[in-house]
Amino acid sequence: MKNILFVLLGPTGVGKTDVSIELAERYNCEIISADSRQFFNEMRIGTAIPNDQQLNRIKHHFVRSISVEDYYSASLFERDVLTLLPRIFSSNNIVLMSGGSGMYIDAVCNGIDDIPDVDPVIREKYMSLYRDEGIEALRVTLKILDPEHYAKVDLRNHKRIMRALEICETTGRPYSSFLKKEKRERDFMIFKIGLERTRDDLYDRINSRVDEMVKMGLEEEARHLIKFRNLNALNSVGYREFFDFFDGLISREKAIELVKRNSRRYAKRQITWWAKDKEISWFQADNSQEIFSFTDNCIAGI
Repeated sequence: MKNILFVLLGPTGVGKTDVSIELAERYNCEIISADSRQFFNEMRIGTAIPNDQQLNRIKHHFVRSISVEDYYSASLFERDVLTLLPRIFSSNNIVLMSGGSGMYIDAVCNGIDDIPDVDPVIREKYMSLYRDEGIEALRVTLKILDPEHYAKVDLRNHKRIMRALEICETTGRPYSSFLKKEKRERDFMIFKIGLERTRDDLYDRINSRVDEMVKMGLEEEARHLIKFRNLNALNSVGYREFFDFFDGLISREKAIELVKRNSRRYAKRQITWWAKDKEISWFQADNSQEIFSFTDNCIAGI
């Protein structure tokens, strides 16, 4: 029987964790996390990692596996997953990858070119540009050098913009050209399952989840991590808003309101990312039976 990688994806708050546990138990398989924020050991509450009971029920890979001080990327994730899969497939021909980080999922499914090291002089050039002229100067430059990536990147994240600019100038190629256009051959079958909800339902769930995170101690977690605020990992929804509160720029209530708003906006960007992917079969997140029928048919059909 051929090896199968089921990919469960969808926007933040849609309910991927519960469905992934159900699927993994149905097929007695392991889960690979494709949520890049859940990789970091220090970020627990704000990243909505599976709880201890869920982690004990099913073996998860890449959850709390690195430090916020460690460098990690989609290309490294591709390498690590492709190294891990043969070992898992040796005991079970079904593996489930679940998460909401579109670039990381695409790296495993489609491949991503190796991105070269950046010339330190060029890195300093763009750091100086940001210090002297602000993020808008980075945006304008990226729009000129790589309009394709400009249309996709989080334009509020200066580090991601700078990374793209560094690659553009170091290689003389648009950063977007390093994101593989043609699907790289894999020696396993890939079936993508997308979870969706009505907008009102999704937004209500996001708002409720933020309230629950605050009750669990999100503010305290952010305060503990403020020493890492300049690292890319901490430029994340749920943390940067509280950093502004700690700096006295906004009230605590405003910080919580912004976490909810920015989480909803992030969900919209995730949905946009996957909108053109015709390989995704979409299901209502609460309709487990339809999802099970789909996965059973995928297995039976190969």
